[in-house]
Amino acid sequence: MKPLFITVEGPIGIGKTSLSRAISREYGFTLLEEIVYENPFLSNFYQNMAEWSFQLEMFFLCNRYKQLQDIGTYHLDKGTSVVSDYNIFKNTIFAKRTLDENNLPKYLQIYDILTRDTPQANLVIHLTASLETVMKRIAMRDREVERNMDTHYMENLIADYQEFMEQFQIRHPEVPVLTFDCDHLDYVHNPDDLRFVLSKIAPFINQPVS
Repeated sequence: MKPLFITVEGPIGIGKTSLSRAISREYGFTLLEEIVYENPFLSNFYQNMAEWSFQLEMFFLCNRYKQLQDIGTYHLDKGTSVVSDYNIFKNTIFAKRTLDENNLPKYLQIYDILTRDTPQANLVIHLTASLETVMKRIAMRDREVERNMDTHYMENLIADYQEFMEQFQIRHPEVPVLTFDCDHLDYVHNPDDLRFVLSKIAPFINQPVS
């Protein structure tokens, strides 16, 4: 059977990594986690977004490009399915929010060149939630660089994700998208919620939930 590449997407703090790890455990997929807190520009970015946005976005793009190259070569090309806690298209969502009119066109050009040959997802899992839920979960995990998270930035980011995913489904009808409302699901702390989510994913993997 052809290996699958599943990506989990949604705003900061919504639970992408937790769900990706659960899918990896349930189905034995290789887990790909994005490099976030190793980004040396992240703390500066949250203090001054305009000053540090280009450096931040370029670091993320280059690292994610290398990660996708590696999972293609060492896993997907060898028949091993992969679940990732991000889709590289997220780079454009963040860049359009953070980069100015001078840097954005340059960035998108580089993005298009780098992603031309990267592996594409067979299934995108889209996690949604209200600003209240997202901010609550960010506060619960209490990561130092996120303590001064701007709520207006997060509100705009949630809206950006929603708009992007609507357009993505129009442009890519060949890629199924599963959307879960995390205002009403807590698969981290509620096993029944986790089983529900996994049961919705199972038909795409053609395996039952254990």
